[in-house]
This record gives sequence, structure tokens and C-alpha cells, in this order.
Amino acid sequence: MTTQAVVLHTAGTTRADVVAVARHDAHVVIGADALAAMSKSRAHIDAMAQSEVPVYGVSTGFGALATRHISPEDRSQLQRSLIRSHAAGTGEPVEREVVRALMFLRLKTLCSGHTGIRPVVAQTMADILNAGITPLVREFGSLGCSGDLAPLSACALVLMGEGEAVGADGVARPVPELLAAAGIRPVELQEKEGLALINGTDGMLGMLVLAIDDVEHLLNAADVVAAMSVEALLGTDAVFIPELHEPLRPHPGQAVSAARMLATLKDSGIVASHKVNDDRVQDAYSLRCAPQVTGAVRDTVTHCITVAERELAAAVDNPVVLDDGRLSSNGNFHGAPVAYALDFLAIPMADLASMSERRTDRMLDRHRSHGLNPFLAHDPGVDSGLMIAQYTQAGLVSDMKRLAVPASVDSIPSSAMQEDHVSMGWHAGRKLRRAVSNLTQVIGIELMAAARAIEMRAPLAPSPLTQAVITQLRTTVAGPGPDRYLSPELIASAEFVRQHGW
Repeated sequence: MTTQAVVLHTAGTTRADVVAVARHDAHVVIGADALAAMSKSRAHIDAMAQSEVPVYGVSTGFGALATRHISPEDRSQLQRSLIRSHAAGTGEPVEREVVRALMFLRLKTLCSGHTGIRPVVAQTMADILNAGITPLVREFGSLGCSGDLAPLSACALVLMGEGEAVGADGVARPVPELLAAAGIRPVELQEKEGLALINGTDGMLGMLVLAIDDVEHLLNAADVVAAMSVEALLGTDAVFIPELHEPLRPHPGQAVSAARMLATLKDSGIVASHKVNDDRVQDAYSLRCAPQVTGAVRDTVTHCITVAERELAAAVDNPVVLDDGRLSSNGNFHGAPVAYALDFLAIPMADLASMSERRTDRMLDRHRSHGLNPFLAHDPGVDSGLMIAQYTQAGLVSDMKRLAVPASVDSIPSSAMQEDHVSMGWHAGRKLRRAVSNLTQVIGIELMAAARAIEMRAPLAPSPLTQAVITQLRTTVAGPGPDRYLSPELIASAEFVRQHGW
């Protein structure tokens, strides 16, 4: 567990902080300004609770039941009932890092001072995160509107000492036992607090932030691996010179990817070997246009970062306590801005994977590979080489095309038509996570093929950077040779892509 600390203030948080807490168990501290802001807004809620005027979330029911006035003696039960009834998820458990991101982002909004909760509620959530306790959140239950209701309710249950959770050791134990072992007292929710714990877009935002972190890394890998494929296929580096990109077509991502590919191919003996006598005028699109595609994904990520950072500065709740003390209903819990970004990112990722697969297929086809063995086999006919690895890659790409179908175009009304339009952003996030996993494996397979093909070009030498990558890869994935059990190598190559810096 890292000793890094993340301090939450009223102004929101950063992508780096989300990743640190979700993936690296960074310690969470609530700043003095946030504690003061929560105390101030809670005073307004306490005053409203004493009023005879019905106030949504304080002295009424919820959603389509908001017309029911709740008496003071029933209000704690109202909050408990809200959490228990809304913790209605089903399906497989959601990944630990997603649950931690979800909780941290809800805590971020609590610390804004606009939700009206008591500081003790926020501190309890921070204590649970710091103890490594992870509520059991299930796959289905959020429509991405009125917040990620079922996922957040599953987390709120644990604050109450109920529900299901696992400890820092990954072992499921009764929640009261987990809290007691960490010295945490369950919270008795008061007016407005149950609603404040569940009415946010935190799950979908957490998945967007984590996906951005992953995809930025994968795009760097994609540039290097695409350049290796250019080497393997005796392609040219002339199309990656800067004069062809920023001055002529000023998409920022394209210029970055072209520069990275050019740098990868610097001083390549393979590229130099055919510059004079090569009679090919132009390489295939999957080689020549790689910066245009990978660069466009980079620019999509830039847009997604803009959306994520706006949300990270937001205080999403309904109703919210305004700076002047008014409690105001709103629609900020609607997940459309995040849902669109989640869906958008899945689309160019599928296209990037498709281009990667085309390069792999070209290296395996003796009619297009410029002298390489069929399927990069050791003894073609006796050996099949990477033939079926390309089948696997094609299956992953096909799956990514299905995952690129947007979730946010769908809406199923809920809550007796009170919530008659929803974003489905949670589902956009779930499929994006699978797309990220698929893309990692697709790039891993292209890397295996490019490395093997380059070694088959010996005694021609690749670029120094390419050679360094191959040398690292060979510590876990073997090179050319007779056929062997390939699945472990595919997995290891994907893990190499996931873990190594580029």
C-alpha cells in the first residue's frame, strides 16, 4: 500500500488523485475547508428539517413518491429505507478499482459542501477507503440518471454497517466485523444524507477516468508497435516526417503519433536496407495512415479529458445546498455528458484495433509480407506459426465493433415515468472497460507478430528502440521456433503491453 496521501478540498479533485486512490490505495484526507463547508451546509439542512414546509430529500419521499410528507420521527428510517431499497444490483461483482473510484468521487462531492451531509458521514467514507474495505457492487442496477443508484447504494449500505464487502486482504467477511476491525463506527443517517450518498454520476465518471489512464498508455504502445510492423513489412518511414503532419493537417494527436513512429524507426537497418532499390511507391494504408488513426484516438481522449475534468470539478447532487443556503432541485445528476464521452471513446478504439489486426494479417500473408515465411511459421506446412493468433485477434476486434455501439442512445423510463429519460452511462462505462481490455490484447498480438517478423529479417538489424523492446519482450515471450502452446504467450504479450512504459 502506498504512503501517498490525497487531500480533498471543496474545489474537487484531479484525474491523478482518482487513479492514486482507485489503483494504488492512496490515503484519503479531508481538508479543513471541506469540513467547514460541510458543517455550514448541514446547518441549513437542520433548519429546514425543523420547518413545517415540505422539502424534497429532507421531509418528503423520493422520486415519484416525493408528494409524501414524512414526519420527523420517521426520517432516519426514510434514509435507511432509501439505501436498502436502492441497493438492488445484480450480476457479477464490479472490479475493486471501479468501486474505489466510485466511492472516492462520491466523497469528493460530499466535500464540496453542497450536499448538506454531516462531516462524520464523509469521514466514515474516507475511513472505509483507507481501511481497504471494498463494498460489493454488482454489474447491473444503474441507468446513469438520478445517479448510479444501485452501485452507490451498495456502498452506502456499508457505511450503515450493512450489505456485503471484502477486506483489504480480498476476503469477504460480515460488514460489522470489517468495520469493527478497522475501528470504524457505522453511521446513523439523518435527513438528506441517504440521498446525498447515491445521487451522483460517480461510477461512470470513475470508469471514464480509469479508461483515459489506460488508453493514454495504450496509444503510446500502439505507435511503437505500428512502427515495428512498418519495419517488419519493409515499409518506409518517409511518411512520418513532421513536414507532412502539423503544417498540412494540424490535428495535434496525428503529429504526436507520427513523431513517435519516426523516432521508433530512427537508425533502423531494416528501413535503410530498401530505401534505394525499393520499387514500391506507397505502403498500404494500415502502415502509411497509422498516425492519422492513432492520432485521432488521441484527440478523442483529449475531448474525454475535458469532460472528465469538468465533472471532477462538479458537485453532482439533487437537491443541492447553494452558497446562500437555499436547497435547490436540479438535473445535474443526468449522466449524458459522461455517457457520450464513454461511448465516443469506444468508437475510435475499435477502429484502431481493426487497423492493428490488418497489419498482423499482412505480416502473416506470404503474398503481402515481402519475403517472410507464411504465418511466420518456423517450418511452414509442418508448423502453423501465428495463424490462429490472428483468428484470436480478429475475434477481439469483432467484439470491439459490437462494444462501439453506443449505450447512450437508449433510454428506458423508470420511477413511474418521473424519470422518463435516462443516460445509460453506467453501461457505456462497463463496455468501455471491456474494449480497453480487448485493445490491450490486440496490440499484444501485433507486437508478437512484429517482433517475430523482425527477427526473421536477420541479419538486417532493426532500430535501437525496436531492438530494446524485443529484448524486453523475450524475457517473457519466446521468439521464432517450432509450434508451441500459444495461449500463455498471447497473455504474456498483452501483459507486457499493459505493464511496460513506452
